[in-house]
Amino acid sequence: MRRALCLLFCSGALAKMVLAQGAVDRPQQVQKEKAKRAVAKQQEKVARHAANIELRGEKAFSEKELRSQLKEQITTIESYGLTPARGDDAAFFLELFYRKHGYSKVDVHYTIEPGDHLRLDIDEGPLVSLAQVNFVGNTSEPTEKLFDFAIGPTRERYSKLQKSLPFVAADVEEGADLVHRFYISEGFLDAIIDPPHYAYSADGTQVNVTIAIHEGRQYFFGCVAFSGQTIYGDDALRGQVLDLLTQPYTDARVADIPRRLQTYFKARGYYDVKVDATGDPVLARAGHVPVQVTIQPGPLYHFDGATVTGLQRLRPSYVTNRFAKLRGKTYSPDVLDQRFRELMRSGLFNLLQIKPTPVDGNLLRLDISAEEAKSKEFGLSVGYGSFVGPIFGVQYRDLDLFGYGRPITTSVEITGRGYKGEVLYEDPYLFETDFAFKARVSALTFDFDGYSKFELGGRIDLTRQITKQYRTGLFVSVRHVEITTNDIRPPDLIGRDNYLVNSAGFTQTFDLRDSPVVPSRGLIFDNTFDLASAALGSEIDFVRATFRVSYYLSFAKSPPAASDIATGSAPTGKASWFERSALAFGGRLGLIHSLDSNEPDEALAIPIDERFFNGGSTTVRSFGERTLGPHDRRGNPIGGEFYTVFNVEYTFPLLGELQGVVFTDAGNLLPTTQDAGLDDMRYAIGAGLRYKLPIGPIRLDYGVNPDPRPDEDFGAFHFSFGFAF
Repeated sequence: MRRALCLLFCSGALAKMVLAQGAVDRPQQVQKEKAKRAVAKQQEKVARHAANIELRGEKAFSEKELRSQLKEQITTIESYGLTPARGDDAAFFLELFYRKHGYSKVDVHYTIEPGDHLRLDIDEGPLVSLAQVNFVGNTSEPTEKLFDFAIGPTRERYSKLQKSLPFVAADVEEGADLVHRFYISEGFLDAIIDPPHYAYSADGTQVNVTIAIHEGRQYFFGCVAFSGQTIYGDDALRGQVLDLLTQPYTDARVADIPRRLQTYFKARGYYDVKVDATGDPVLARAGHVPVQVTIQPGPLYHFDGATVTGLQRLRPSYVTNRFAKLRGKTYSPDVLDQRFRELMRSGLFNLLQIKPTPVDGNLLRLDISAEEAKSKEFGLSVGYGSFVGPIFGVQYRDLDLFGYGRPITTSVEITGRGYKGEVLYEDPYLFETDFAFKARVSALTFDFDGYSKFELGGRIDLTRQITKQYRTGLFVSVRHVEITTNDIRPPDLIGRDNYLVNSAGFTQTFDLRDSPVVPSRGLIFDNTFDLASAALGSEIDFVRATFRVSYYLSFAKSPPAASDIATGSAPTGKASWFERSALAFGGRLGLIHSLDSNEPDEALAIPIDERFFNGGSTTVRSFGERTLGPHDRRGNPIGGEFYTVFNVEYTFPLLGELQGVVFTDAGNLLPTTQDAGLDDMRYAIGAGLRYKLPIGPIRLDYGVNPDPRPDEDFGAFHFSFGFAF
């Protein structure tokens, strides 16, 4: 009975709770219903007003396109009601849209009918095309160049393949202004460009444009005199602006002289330098304008300490220590810029501002304000490679371990041929020095053609950036390798199948490329050398060296000068097809030599997984991955001790970010270092596609083997990511 009463009481309590909840929910439901009715009412109102705007006479464009162009006007009418002024606005903007597309005689008439009904009657008129652009009076500048400026505003909206352009009067007037600005940039300071004259054809579908030009005199720089404390001498200062002085005289180039010289002085510590340059064409003799440059260098400044604000997780010492070694040194904006770029590359900051502040006479304190970025990152990656098959990766990274700005990364990657797990720890400033430290531990399996392996190991790298272009480093590597399956025949061709290899070596890189990620010009040379020895605990002994050189050549023109940008005389169109193409050359060489005198067969002294392989998407592309060179009797590649690779690649634009490429490769792979040389060279001739991404291209290549041997394919496809060399 007591249990029954308890159950009844509980049921009653539950019922009260449900009723209470219903009482609470009921006002919320009422509010939701009211909100729904308000939204439906507003939608009905919008639909009613939208239906009350009627378009008539449209032929060249669909009603949907025209309504899209009147979106703002329609919204205003729907919100505030229809008035004659708003109807007139709608007609005006519709005419503007038509004229922008070549319907220069369009007429749109609006009518307000009962019931707030707006009718727009459109008389499109003919589509008027631009027939000829004629220039009169241009004796110094070629018509072809002026034509590009005149049609530039219209051409920006249409493909270069479209020969016939619509006539848009506003564009032609803007083009005439560009022609005038071009003349000014070429030193024709008195040039006058008359308003364009239009001559319509008999049927009104074409327009000939005539632009009259009054060039006047062309001015050049005359004598440039320096006054004040020049410090470095007139000749040195004149050399800093010599490229400006050899061009026609313009006010913009005169204004660029102080900027150039201020940069020159500030780079040498004169933070408060003031430079003024004046020129007066009225004083010109035979078209040459004299220029007076006045210089007030001020005191020589030196770096003081640094302060930092805005940090929450990162310790301030991480930032201030980057500038500690500058204390007492002569001020240099280039050094500050280098430190700024180093800090931003760390990924720790969204925003970083460095403000030099004069203190204590001739000292500059660096006041730094920072906004930290999120330090923890989680990423997924999905891809495909023609050799490894599908790729799936997971990565977790903490850029600011314990607030010291030291990244640690954990990653796992699974491919069609195996898996890899890795932990990487980095200290970019080991013990607050200029040395960068990396330590990684990894485990992986991989199924090669002919054998599979399991590998467990680690590596420590210590590198230093000696100069902006030159970097060197030392490393120590410890690896345990086990061949888990062996289909090579005879089996002993793989050499040792279970071993520990410990090695130490050095690397060096000389990099003159314009970008380490997406290079378009410049040269890079690097090489590695390492030694595995029993003295290091290694079970195999060898010496290994690799060399690489790549050169990138772009046909794009140099960036325009600041004065050209200021005057608008920099090229307005896109770079030509040829200017967007590029050449790349590459060469690589590698050798590994056994130091084990107890192994009778030198070819087997180096285990198969330590040997070099050739062929594939980054080497000789007429061969599949690792298939160039010696094979066993089943056709499995067994590698070699010496290889070379040479590549030449020409890249050209196709459509947008899509590029085409033609290439030729050459290389060899020889069994032992005793055979080292250029014997048995194999070749590839091929073509491919590239899709440019900010972090490198997606590549699809097909290489043809011009001299296939028995059991070799005619060629090979390669799908991959990144640069070939």
